Amino acid sequence: MQRERMEYDVVIVGAGPSGLAAAIRLKQLAATASREISVCIIEKGSEVGAHILSGAVIEPRALGELIPDWRERGAPLNTLATDDRLLLLTRGAAFRLPTPPQMHNRGNYIASLGNLCRWLARQAEALGCEIYSGFAGAEVLFDENGRISGVATGVTGVDKTGHETERFQPGAELRAKQTLFAEGCRGSLTKLLTARFKLDQGHQPQTYAIGVKELWEVPAEQHHPGRVIHTVGWPLDVKTYGGAFIYHFEDRQVALGFAVGLDYENPFLNPFEELQRLKTHPAIRPIFTGGRRISYGARAMNEGGFQSIPEVDLPGGMVIGAAAGFMNVPKIKGSHTAMKSGMLAAETAFRRLSGDEAASYRAALEASWIWPELHRTRNIRPGFRWGLLPGLAYAALDTYILRGRAPWTLGHTPDYTHLTPAKEARPIAYPKPDGTLTFDRLSSVFISNTNHEENQPPHLKLRDPALAIDVNYRLYDAPEQRYCPAGVYEIVKMDGAEPRLQINAQNCVHCKTCDIKDPRQNIDWVVPEGGGGPNYPNM
Repeated sequence: MQRERMEYDVVIVGAGPSGLAAAIRLKQLAATASREISVCIIEKGSEVGAHILSGAVIEPRALGELIPDWRERGAPLNTLATDDRLLLLTRGAAFRLPTPPQMHNRGNYIASLGNLCRWLARQAEALGCEIYSGFAGAEVLFDENGRISGVATGVTGVDKTGHETERFQPGAELRAKQTLFAEGCRGSLTKLLTARFKLDQGHQPQTYAIGVKELWEVPAEQHHPGRVIHTVGWPLDVKTYGGAFIYHFEDRQVALGFAVGLDYENPFLNPFEELQRLKTHPAIRPIFTGGRRISYGARAMNEGGFQSIPEVDLPGGMVIGAAAGFMNVPKIKGSHTAMKSGMLAAETAFRRLSGDEAASYRAALEASWIWPELHRTRNIRPGFRWGLLPGLAYAALDTYILRGRAPWTLGHTPDYTHLTPAKEARPIAYPKPDGTLTFDRLSSVFISNTNHEENQPPHLKLRDPALAIDVNYRLYDAPEQRYCPAGVYEIVKMDGAEPRLQINAQNCVHCKTCDIKDPRQNIDWVVPEGGGGPNYPNM
């Protein structure tokens, strides 16, 4: 069976904020010029927003530039942030710290980024964009000169052994004059393009955090719409970067999340369990007591910042949004920069389609407000490699004294190089879940609405299966058992037999942490069949 082939001017991989902003901007430019431009977006989630997970406090700057009348059009930004709090937690106490200027949220909104993307998709479709949900971009297509000429969607109906079933479909070729890669953090196609075109050469390595999130409905007396709380310190040790966010928005809902920098050292650390432990703190427990947990999810996020932005111009395409790493870590925001990058890529693509082949996306980025915003904050996250208190001290120096104009730029090392061997690390005893305030991973995955076709080739691949035991298990006590927030990886020990790694791929919430943190880079995350994975409501 041959693949169907469809032709477009622009194909966009990923219906997140950057991809949708790019599509809308392309159609706006075409309308202004009285031209027809065909735009197609493919999205691996079952619907737009199904795989979108963020805090989120949204800075509406880029949205206002893209759609000035977004309020009148009913964009789902309803809760204005009014109360910023930064807490330093110890085991039994909380100390309020001055809120640094980057974390001031006046004029920002607490919202569901997934719902905002669903709304943006409606705006894009109204302008004539085609959006195909449930179709995963599985292959980059090239012409005879090595130029990107589109993408192919993944096959469906192949069983675990690689044989075709009665459901078999070969996928489709989506050919384009320009292809925009908006896959989000650690996109699988972007990873391949980075290796092929050496996009990271001459730049600092990208670094990441794993963010684990729960959505709660709390009693009215414990709900404070507009309140934004961030925490640092306990339950993490002073060498590990991370902290919590607690955002109160409409309908008595509170978004609770915990992020851990993936440069952590202790192989016994479990980010999911750190979130559960956080809720037992005397300053945090009262917010959720008597409440009901509604949803759960997890996602890796970029933390490398300005110095880790790779090359983003490709022959025949561009890398946009979180796929390129435009996260402002001290601000704890990336949707506004992602959207702006998509708009700039759309403007560059429009110029290229109009005959200006020399149009530079990177030049457009450097001339925009993204560049100085990320440049000013470039040294704050890497300063925490010295530990919590030195990191806070350096952040204060960089923010209030140097004002982001330090004559130096701090560097990064890859996250997977930081694990300490298990015999040199301290095991962490996590309390058992009570099922009311704290929970286990499997019941959490259940409310993420995660589902995969079970009889399909595994989308979590081991480059060398022997390393799972010889290195990960024997040297690091199989840290993938703990850093995975969905219980995908499990060491099975049978009497008289060697231990083996069991991969429960159907649990995967597509966070990509395993692809990032594995100490030998032995785990390769590729897209499963389209439509698989989580189905996040209101996240």
